[in-house]
This record gives sequence, structure tokens and C-alpha cells, in this order.
Amino acid sequence: MVEVEVDLASGLPAFALVGLPDAAVRESRERVRAAVSNSDLAFPVRRITVNLAPADLRKEGPQFDLPVALGVLAASGQVPGESLENLAVLGELSLTGEVRPVRGALPAAIAAREAGLDRLLLPEGNAAEAAVVKGLAVYPVRTLLQGVSWLRGEERLLPVKDTSGQPAEAASDPDADFADVRGQEHVKRALEIAAAGGHNLVMIGPPGAGKTMLARRLPSILPPLTYEEALEITKIHSVAGLIPEGSGLMRARPFRSPHHTISDVGLVGGGSTAHVGEISLAHLGVLFLDELPEFPRHVLDVLRQPLEDGRITVTRAGYTVDFPARVSLVAAMNPCPCGHLTDPRKGCRCSAREIRNYQARISGPLLDRIDLHVEVPPVGQEELTAGRDAEPSAAMRARVVAARARQEARFRGTRAYTNAGMSSRSVRKHCPLDHDSRDLLSSATEQFGLSARAWDRILKVARTVADLEGAEVPSVAHVAEALQYRVLDRSGW
Repeated sequence: MVEVEVDLASGLPAFALVGLPDAAVRESRERVRAAVSNSDLAFPVRRITVNLAPADLRKEGPQFDLPVALGVLAASGQVPGESLENLAVLGELSLTGEVRPVRGALPAAIAAREAGLDRLLLPEGNAAEAAVVKGLAVYPVRTLLQGVSWLRGEERLLPVKDTSGQPAEAASDPDADFADVRGQEHVKRALEIAAAGGHNLVMIGPPGAGKTMLARRLPSILPPLTYEEALEITKIHSVAGLIPEGSGLMRARPFRSPHHTISDVGLVGGGSTAHVGEISLAHLGVLFLDELPEFPRHVLDVLRQPLEDGRITVTRAGYTVDFPARVSLVAAMNPCPCGHLTDPRKGCRCSAREIRNYQARISGPLLDRIDLHVEVPPVGQEELTAGRDAEPSAAMRARVVAARARQEARFRGTRAYTNAGMSSRSVRKHCPLDHDSRDLLSSATEQFGLSARAWDRILKVARTVADLEGAEVPSVAHVAEALQYRVLDRSGW
């Protein structure tokens, strides 16, 4: 919370704004002066000092325009000072006195409620977004003059009611349904496992095999958002300025698909000021990286820690911020530069060295954090022309929701949310192996040269397969299926 203090003193007219303001905040002096004058209000011809406390916290953005203007008017006696008690204010001013929407209205409303304030005055375009916060009366204004009239008691404003309700169960793209996908049953099964356990997945196949089409349908089988999850997602998108004007809670899990030319700052966040990255914008949803080897290696490697921890800590010279980043990573890649190494219909024209160099663009430690490696072959003509309908997303989603319910009961009271987030101790507790399962996994580990992290991740996938079938403990069949989704560990790759 930032407190705006205004002092009017005698002397030559001046307008000083202190408290570590950035350029946008410093320029508010001119916007405030013009907005007050053009709203038929008297701008005081005095020495004005505005302090943004605490003074050691850097202030950025235009959301201080409206509170600064109201502070100046209150100091000059044009607005009753007592009307500003227990009131939080934010908003950008135009030169004509209109109040424009700003970023971060939802987290600002939450901060106001946590600070003990019971009223919030803000732009009309942000009202629906802030109204989802319970216990806070949200008053929208269109102009500075309207806000002043309300504070004077000359005009009545009604607080906005939250009409967003519970998040909808629809996917982000209602037209994306697995019923449209012909063939690729084993890839659909892998995507269902990824959705049920929160696992990361990479698909390898030639161009046109359907990797992107399959990935874009993953949100359609993810569980519906809870109110708390919708609030988290909306807060992040509010700070990034991605909430449409007049919108309340986000109703679907995010699906983010950045281009491979993205920088590491664009992917994880940061910059000269603390900007949210793509991995945080995909929080509680899907981060899809198409053409995975085309991403610069140093960009991909910054994903290691957030994929493991579900958070990303960005430290720069002037700040340290902690962003949420609990995502399901889905990646797609060709097996070689020409893309036809595994295509039986077309011959590969790449040399062995080119193939090795292409696949080496993805580091081993990053692949070690991806639970499922699935080969996507081209779809045959018979499957494309088959008249039977594929299984719809609704049926797959029902199994995913049931599996997530088992995990919620299992991890209640712990930090884990899904099987993918289990610690090593939780893996030993919840994934007991019988003699046959242990022998199978030990043999595979020796043959493929798997790491200790890969051992744990195979067990987590086996636990998810068991949850989908309603089994109490993973069996040798579940472990065997989990091992099938590690194609990049095999010697042929």
C-alpha cells in the first residue's frame, strides 16, 4: 500500500512529487493539473509537495493520478478530508478529467482489504475485476468530477456487485475437442495422464502429424478452476494488463504458446522493471513450446528451476520478485532438421551428425524434468477417412477430474497439489513397489542409464496411471506403461 501525502505551502507556485517515482508517475503532475482545471475545479496556485510513502519503494505506473488529484483537492479544501478515510483510490487521468483503467486492479483491491480498508474508488473499466474481492465496497467512476461529487455527498454511487460467479467449466477454446482428432490414441492417453497428474510432456514427430492440434486440446480435459485458482490466475493477468475491460474472474485455464524467438526475460519475467513472463502467465494452465529445438538453449535452461519448484524468483539490481509458475509444460519437436527421420512415407536427408546436433540443442537436465516423451507418427489414410467418432474431451475430462480428486485427498495438508509435485519422500510413501515392479524399473534404469530424478518421475507417472484406474498402489503394468513414455531415453534416440 502507498499513502499519498499532500502539503500546500506559501511561496512561488510549484508542484514537487517525491518518493522514488518513475517517469510515468512524475508525469502525473501535468495530467493532474490539466484534469483538475478541465473539470471546472480550482487548481491551487501554491507550492504543492506530494509524497508517496514509503519513500524507499520505487513507484511506477499511472495509477497514482487519481489519488494525487484527490489529495490536492482535499488539501485545498475542495474535498472533505474525512471522506477519504478508509478509502483506497487508484486510476489514471486523461487531460479532460476522464478516469482510465489501469493494470493490477485486482491485487490492489486485495491489498486494500488486507490493510483494513473497506472502500475502493477506481475506474469504471476495472470495477468488475475488483468486485470479486469479498468484504470490500467497490465504487466505479468515469470522471474526476464524478468522484469529487461523490466525496462531497452531492452524487450517489452504488458499489459494484460481483456477477462473475463460479468459474465456468469450459475450455479456453470451446472448438478444441479431442473428438476432432483421428487416430493417435496413445498420444491422447499420454495427454490424459499429463492432465491427471500435472506432468510435463514432449511430443516428437514429423511435420503434419498433429502435435500442435493435440497440444491445443489439452486444456479441454483439465479440471475446472476453483475460485481460489481463478483468483490467482486473474491477479497475474491483471498485473500484466491482459484482463479485458469490464471482465471479472478468468473462467478458463490459460494456454500460452510463445514463439521460439522469445528471450529468457520474456519467458520467465524480469526486465528493467518486474514484468511477468510467459511461464507465470501460464500459471495453473498449459505452457506450449512448439518447435522446441528452435528455442535458444540458454532460454530453455532457465525453465529448469521453475519446472521443479513451481515458482520463479527473479533477482535484478533494483528488485527481487517471486512469481508463481505452476504449469503443465507441453513441447513439440521434429526428430531431425528436415523432420522426416521417423516418417515411413518420406526419407530423411539429414546426416547423423546433423541429427545429433539438432537433438543436442535440448539439454539433458531439461529433458530430465519432462515426465512423458511420446512419439507422434503420421496419421494413416484409413484413420483419416474412418467414419467412427473419436472419444470426446468430456469423457476424458471426467476421468481426469476423478484422478485429481484422489490426489487432492492424498495430499491434503501438504504442499503437493498433483502427483507431479510429490517430493522424494512422498514418492516413497505413495508409490510402493512390489518385487516385479522394482525388478522392471531397475532393469530399465540400467539399460537406459536413467538418473535418480528420472526414477522418481517414472514412479510419479505410474502413480497417475494407477489413479486413473482407481488402483490403490501402482502395479507392474502401471510401471511398464510409465516406461513406455520415455522414448528419448532409448538408445535409438
